[in-house]
Amino acid sequence: MGKGPTWTTEEVEYLQSNWGEVAMTTISKKLNRSINAIKLKAMRLGLSSFLEGGEYISLNQLLQAITGSSSSYTYKVTSWVKNRHLPIHYIRIIKKKIRVVYLDEFWRWAKKNRSFLDFSKMEPLILGIEPDWLIEQRRNDFKNSVRYKKTPWTSQEDSTLKMYLKEYRYEYKDLSKMLRRTSGAIQRRICDLKLKERPLRADNHITWQEYEYEKMAEMIRSGCSYGAIAEVLNKSEKAIRGRVYEHYRTEKADKVRHMLGNGSWGTEKPVLTIYEERRKAIVKSNMKRFIELLTYLKAV
Repeated sequence: MGKGPTWTTEEVEYLQSNWGEVAMTTISKKLNRSINAIKLKAMRLGLSSFLEGGEYISLNQLLQAITGSSSSYTYKVTSWVKNRHLPIHYIRIIKKKIRVVYLDEFWRWAKKNRSFLDFSKMEPLILGIEPDWLIEQRRNDFKNSVRYKKTPWTSQEDSTLKMYLKEYRYEYKDLSKMLRRTSGAIQRRICDLKLKERPLRADNHITWQEYEYEKMAEMIRSGCSYGAIAEVLNKSEKAIRGRVYEHYRTEKADKVRHMLGNGSWGTEKPVLTIYEERRKAIVKSNMKRFIELLTYLKAV
């Protein structure tokens, strides 16, 4: 049970020092008080609300609003702030500085990083007025969350994966549909389990049609995942990623979207340096020789 109405000096100081920086559930557990009691006390102490005048929000609260969890805080700070340059500022509450994010800056940043973020768990309007593009992005993210599992692999799934691989009849795209896992997740699981069997190789000699490239460009602009693109084009996610990298030298959809703009597929694609062209030719030549050697050994 929670404590009575009397707050000790130590409890008040803890609440003031950690408000906006530590998750509400953590504060509740630490003080052994209900979340409603904590919110009420914070209001009486004049602490800032979830949104400070609609202008900014603490980084911790933002992460909770988008992801539905405040776990892995340090990792997210590195991934969002350090690696992808989410703009943050510092304000002082009592004697402590906390990280805050201005909402207008966040939405500009989020539009550029919409493929990295997942808005499927974000409650509509929790951050106030939302930009128009978020409606379509939330719909795409929700479809993707339903399409693929993100939970840890179970022993039953591992057994099913092993069974499918031993049949030697499925490509990555087939396994992805049957297991409801992305091709990348399946590839990582095969490595984690140290399995010798591999999915069948897709036929890389099938010529891509112009409409397929344009559809891929359209879906990348719309914030669709590579899995969704693969499903529409009836190709593996691995094939999609490979073709994207071949043209744009990166698999990051947000970077590709920026280069594409409103143009057709291939717009603003990087020009390979002489070194890269030479390296590509060497790799292609070595692969050709390797395949010829395997064919010869198989025939002997």
